[in-house]
Amino acid sequence: MRACVQRVSRAQVAVSGEITGQIERGLVVLLGVATDDTVEDALLLCDKIVNLRVFDDADGKMNLALPDVAGGLLVVSQFTLLGDCRKGRRPSYVAAAPPELAERLYEAFVAAAQKTVARVETGRFRQEMQVELVNDGPVTLLLDSRKTF
Repeated sequence: MRACVQRVSRAQVAVSGEITGQIERGLVVLLGVATDDTVEDALLLCDKIVNLRVFDDADGKMNLALPDVAGGLLVVSQFTLLGDCRKGRRPSYVAAAPPELAERLYEAFVAAAQKTVARVETGRFRQEMQVELVNDGPVTLLLDSRKTF
């Protein structure tokens, strides 16, 4: 499971012009599910992201996690994170999970986040979405459940 995590001052996701998720200060997680991912990957990655110390403390050091700052979490499914661009000019998505598995693990990630984060917003799975965000810092991190733990 792969995630692109961005610290934001605000963000929103829309489908066909309708805003489906919106947060102020917090994290945007673009989440891609691989064919061999499991619920355990979703739970471990969620815990890692929610507890990343990427928010400034009183001394200006990145020492606080999402719950410490009462931040929001915007989770957007993004199978293209599994794109393999090593050959040719068209990415290969053979490593991306089939939609049924990907949706189940995406939902497991969201459900786990809802247990510890007060505000969890989402896009809509398998829909064309428009994501707008203001990256704060900028802070952008790439995590992979196969490399992170």
